Amino acid sequence: MAAGVKTVHDPLHGGVRVDGFFLDLLNRHEMQRLRGVKQLGSANLVFPGANHTRFEHCLGTYALAGRMAEAIGLNEEDTLAVRTAGLLHDICHGPFSHSTEEIMEDRTGLDHMELARRLIKGQVRTYQGRDEDLFGGSDSIAEVIAAHGVDPDEVCDLIAYPTTTPKEANQLDLDGNVSYFPSKDYIHQIIHGPVDADQMDYLVRDAHYTGVAMGNIDIDRLLDTMRVVNDCIVIARSGAPAAEGLMVSRALMYSSVYYHQTVRIIKCMLTKAVEAADLDLQEIYLWDDADLTAALIAKGGVPSYLVRCLQNRVLYKKAVSVLSSDTSNDLAAFLARNSSYRKRQELEQEIADKAGVELWQVSVETPSPSTLLSKIKIGKTDVSILDPDGKVRSLVRSSPIARALQSRDAFGWSLVVSCPASCRDAVTVAAKKVLSL
Repeated sequence: MAAGVKTVHDPLHGGVRVDGFFLDLLNRHEMQRLRGVKQLGSANLVFPGANHTRFEHCLGTYALAGRMAEAIGLNEEDTLAVRTAGLLHDICHGPFSHSTEEIMEDRTGLDHMELARRLIKGQVRTYQGRDEDLFGGSDSIAEVIAAHGVDPDEVCDLIAYPTTTPKEANQLDLDGNVSYFPSKDYIHQIIHGPVDADQMDYLVRDAHYTGVAMGNIDIDRLLDTMRVVNDCIVIARSGAPAAEGLMVSRALMYSSVYYHQTVRIIKCMLTKAVEAADLDLQEIYLWDDADLTAALIAKGGVPSYLVRCLQNRVLYKKAVSVLSSDTSNDLAAFLARNSSYRKRQELEQEIADKAGVELWQVSVETPSPSTLLSKIKIGKTDVSILDPDGKVRSLVRSSPIARALQSRDAFGWSLVVSCPASCRDAVTVAAKKVLSL
C-alpha cells in the first residue's frame, strides 16, 4: 500500500480508505478526543450495546460524504471540502454528546457547530491545559487544510449552517424553466440535507449498536440513484422505495431510541448532576465522558451521588407522564412556553418547592415547542424525487408512507416529570397542581 494511505476497518462500511492530509486530521488531538465521547450518551443503560463513539460516526460520515461526492460527480476541490466537513462535523460535541448540549449552549452561548468553526480556525483553545506539553504550538486545523488547498471557511460553512434554502420541489425541472441563481447548495446538502451522509451513518450505526432492527437503509441504492437538479440533490424515481425506507428508519429510530422515555430520564439525571456541580464549563467542548464523570464525582455531594446512581443504574422514576394523545391544547401551549432550558428550570423549581424537595430531585422533560404545538415534522422529512419526464416532485406528494410519516408523532409523549423513587408521591402531587393536570 502506498505511503500516506491507510484502510480503517469499520463494522458498517468495511474498509474506509483514509489518505493524504485526512490521516493527519484523523490523528489530531481534536479528533482523538471523540473516542471518549459516546454517540448516544448514556443510552447504553437502556441499550447495552450502545457504546459506540463520535469518532466512529465521524469516520463513517467522512466515508459516505466521499461516496456521495463521487455519486453526483463533484470535482476534486469540492470533494476534498465535503470530505473534510464530514470528518470534522461533530468535532465539538461535548461529553455524552447531546446529553450536555443544552448546558454547553447555555454556558458558552454557542452550539457545537459554531464552536467547531472557532476550534478549526484556532480561535479557541483546542486542548486542555494539562496537555500543553503534548500540543502546545500546534498549527490550527485551518492551517493544515489550507496548506492542502482546502478553504477553511468553506468547510466551516458546510458544518456550521444546518439550514439550507432549497427551491420548492414542484418548481424544478430539467428544462431550465425556473430561473434561479446557482448556489452549489447540493454540496452543503451532503452534510445537512434530506439524504445526507451524517444521518445515513448515524441511523445505520445507532441501529446496529442498539440492536434495534429499524435503522436499515439501502445506502447503495440511494447513491446509485442520486442526481443533482438545479443545485439540489434529488433521487431518481427508481430510488423512491429506498428514500421511503430512509424516512421510515428515521421516524422509528427517533421514537424507539432517541426519544425513549428512559433514555431521556437518564439524560435529565446527568443534566441535574452538572447543574448541581457549579463547574466552570467554558471549555466543556474539550472534555470527554471520563473527564466530566471524574469532575462530577470529585465535587462530592449531589453531583457525585447522581453520577454514581447512573453508574449503578439507580434511575429516577416517572412521577407524571402525559401521552401526546392525552395532551390538551392548553397544556401543549403551556409546555411550549416553558420548554426552553431556563424556563424548564423555573418550572422544576416551582414543582420542587411545592413538593418540599430540592431542585435536583425534580426533572421536567418536554419536546420542542414546534412539536408540542403541532404534529412533529422531524428535520429532513422530505426527499425530492426526479421523475422520468424530468420533473422533480416531493416524495410526500406521491407516497402515502411519506405523507403519513410527516404527521406521525415521533415522541408519543408530551411530558415526563421524574424524580428519585423516595419522593415520587410528593412530586406527583406537586407536578399535577403546578401543571393543572
